[in-house]
Amino acid sequence: MTKRSEQREATRQRIVDAAAETFCELGFRAASTREIAKRAETNQGLITYHFRSKQELWRAAADQIFEELRTTLAARLAALDSPDPRDRAREGIREYVRFAAGHPELFRLMVEEGKRDDDRMQWLVATHLEPLYEQAFRNPSGLFGSVFDRSMLPHLYYTLAGAGSVIFAVAPECRSLTGLDPATEHAIEQHADFLARLLVP
Repeated sequence: MTKRSEQREATRQRIVDAAAETFCELGFRAASTREIAKRAETNQGLITYHFRSKQELWRAAADQIFEELRTTLAARLAALDSPDPRDRAREGIREYVRFAAGHPELFRLMVEEGKRDDDRMQWLVATHLEPLYEQAFRNPSGLFGSVFDRSMLPHLYYTLAGAGSVIFAVAPECRSLTGLDPATEHAIEQHADFLARLLVP
């Protein structure tokens, strides 16, 4: 890769990172390419150079968030040597919490896009959420498919998505209300272990 190509890729990556942050904070409608360019410390013209539309940029940001989630969970669970499905389920929950702590934009994206029955929500479900749900929840050999009754899987999914994420998505409120800083390593691990043992006693 040439130096110019590296610079182009670095600029594109900054734009996608800024877009993920902006879309998840402000929502698709309120997020402007001007604001994204400002956060990426680049000019607006470079956004249209790399992405044909705001919708394409939004999809690139969503792709990045979910690809990170998939690769992180897969790597951690591949290293887990316990044959006990309950141990694997607990560790999957812990790893999701750790990811949510480092990526509060995941929860914000799901809440922002999940409340509207539109093309973006349908794309998000078909492209990212359904494959994850099928693999981890519906599949009998998946992370949760052999541990929970099938009728409880939707409740487990949304309990995990909410309880595992919201404390990090509203970290300023948590600090003000409870005095706990959820961003500390100790708080993250405490929350991960609490939720794992709550959902898989």
